[in-house]
Amino acid sequence: MDSSNHWRDRLYVMIFQTDTVAGRRFDSTLLLIILASLVIVILDSIDQVHRDYANVLAYIEWGFTLIFAIEYGLRLYCSPKPLRYAFSFYGLVDLLAIVPGILALYYSDAQYLLIIRVIRMLRIFRVLKLSPYLKQANYLMSALRGSKQKIIVFLLSVSTLVTVFGTLMYVVEGPEHGFTSIPKGIYWAIVTLTTVGFGDIVPKTPLGQVISSLVMITGYSIIAVPTGIFTAELASAMRGEQLKHDCPVCKKSNHEPSAAFCSRCGNALFKKME
Repeated sequence: MDSSNHWRDRLYVMIFQTDTVAGRRFDSTLLLIILASLVIVILDSIDQVHRDYANVLAYIEWGFTLIFAIEYGLRLYCSPKPLRYAFSFYGLVDLLAIVPGILALYYSDAQYLLIIRVIRMLRIFRVLKLSPYLKQANYLMSALRGSKQKIIVFLLSVSTLVTVFGTLMYVVEGPEHGFTSIPKGIYWAIVTLTTVGFGDIVPKTPLGQVISSLVMITGYSIIAVPTGIFTAELASAMRGEQLKHDCPVCKKSNHEPSAAFCSRCGNALFKKME
């Protein structure tokens, strides 16, 4: 019993604790396996490669599926709360990396070609398994949380603009020029405001072309707004993270974000501006 618990504890340290040597080695190996499996999925989507190397790719894919199944089983085995892990985000992602490969074994290409294609493409969701290895992702999440309200206000403003412009174009141009409804006009306004310009609907009247020009100019004026908001929040998050971690004297880390003095040596964490 003690031996079993000892091995379970060692597996837990290796699989779940990424700040240990064994954990870093495990993560590095798993990262390479995930990337290799994604390369196989991408290659398998090319018709010529699939025709020439379908069997080889299938065997490799089964190998990857077996590896991920073993990994998933080990995580359930050594986790203190297996059900909690199984229904967590990463637990579901790990399961999603296995299920498509297993289901593919029970369907024939000739009879269920569409199902097989969907199952094969589901394997690309293994890219979600890369998220634990993106160490700086907390900066992005912090910036997104900080800029959420500003971006929501921006999106509401843009939605109002495209609704107004779309309605105007429906009234001015009419169904004879392709603006068959207000939603169609709103679609045109979104495409024009974002400077995409598919060209499937084009204003023909002089007034419609004037409105179109205004929409284009407005699009160039506001297209950089969400980028600026997010960039400012990202810079603030990175600056705050840097300031809260490092004391300039004793180098103590992990201070509270609002701390003004080091909890170890009492030195000021911020230099006064002169």
